[in-house]
Amino acid sequence: MRLTRLVAGFFILALAGYLGAGGAWPANATSSSALSGDAPQSSTPAPPQQDQQPPQSSQTLKRETTLVNVFVTARDKKNGIVSDLLQNDFKISEDGQDQKVAFFEKDVNMPITLGLLIDTSGSMYHVIGAEQDTASRFLREVMRKKDEAMVISFDFDVDLLADFTEDTNVLERAIRRTSISSVAGGGPVTPGTIPQGNNAGGTDLYDAIYLACHDELATEAGRKAVIVMSDMEDTGSKLRLQDAVEACQRADGVIHVLLISDSTFGVTMGSGPGVARKMSEDTGGRVINVHSEKSLEKAFDVISEELRSQYVIGYYPTNEKRDGTFRKIKVDIDRPDVKVLARRGYYAPFK
Repeated sequence: MRLTRLVAGFFILALAGYLGAGGAWPANATSSSALSGDAPQSSTPAPPQQDQQPPQSSQTLKRETTLVNVFVTARDKKNGIVSDLLQNDFKISEDGQDQKVAFFEKDVNMPITLGLLIDTSGSMYHVIGAEQDTASRFLREVMRKKDEAMVISFDFDVDLLADFTEDTNVLERAIRRTSISSVAGGGPVTPGTIPQGNNAGGTDLYDAIYLACHDELATEAGRKAVIVMSDMEDTGSKLRLQDAVEACQRADGVIHVLLISDSTFGVTMGSGPGVARKMSEDTGGRVINVHSEKSLEKAFDVISEELRSQYVIGYYPTNEKRDGTFRKIKVDIDRPDVKVLARRGYYAPFK
């Protein structure tokens, strides 16, 4: 079924409200519900029984609902995974204020929820076969029990080819159904969730990422990642780049981009690299340039390694206001020559 038909009535009303309000999306509490889940509660050691007092118990319950989890990948100067960091090696701040690490784990067993977005516009003509092969292999290798993934294709429309499932056979069949659109800019389009404007008929990259995050990932828990295979050239979306980024941030997701950028693949280098960098940096993801089938395979290997080699650190924000504002996060490692990859912020709960 088409993702663009799932929420047509709702989204048109929501978009109208958004425009009328001057571009401010309603705040929500996805950061607390999506990533403050069960893992910290089961893993954090309980204090000694004799220290527990009734008022403290009540306060603990309140704080557990605002725990902020940050997934971190660490690499050395040779780009190798660093797997021996300890809790004391991490420093974390929110809006410039140091935070106390309350939870730490380096063997992350929390399930992964993946959104695989495949560009099927004409610029992907030379690479679609390689995308199908490597994406299928990636899902078979990276997915474990309780992991889920969905497959979305986008060109002049956005299609949900497979909703969230653990079945890699279903996902592979969905990937194999992707095909290059024969409609160029200005051609006929299928009416969908987002009202069509003057740019109807182009590549709806921003719309696809928004719908994947806002309509699908936002209600999922645990680690969430969007993997986009595209030249990142948007020529038809009704929403903006910032709308797509914000939707991912509100869903507590991460965007990884496999940037198809080699001229032998029949694509051009326009605004794509800048768009890819903006999306990945603002959500804590990575951009990997792809210029051949071999480099595409390597790119998927890098993403797979990072998803299975993360630390998770959690903290209770010193700013306890439930105002729905965006809070900037900065993670530092007290070890030279180690680089970290982590999300740059989150949206606080709203009352």
